[in-house]
Amino acid sequence: MDREEYVEAVLQAVESIPEGSVATYGDIAEYVGQGGPRQVGAIMREYGASVPWWRVIRASGVPADEVGDEQLHRLRSDGVRIANGRVNLRQARWDPQV
Repeated sequence: MDREEYVEAVLQAVESIPEGSVATYGDIAEYVGQGGPRQVGAIMREYGASVPWWRVIRASGVPADEVGDEQLHRLRSDGVRIANGRVNLRQARWDPQV
């Protein structure tokens, strides 16, 4: 898959995350079947403004430093429970098979 196709696949995957759920950067890479968390993060930084970017978080459940407060606010608005600045991935992780 070329870069343009990869960007589109990542953005479509992010658009598929339902309200109240989150995915990690690694989850998105695995779902797309190419790249890794860093590549997904780079695409989200460059192209992610048009998709629900706040639903993609670090594997630790902590939001990215640059957007942390806004991301947590948007996740709370989506109905995601936040404790101590962290999302409980066991509760909120998106399962694309469902």
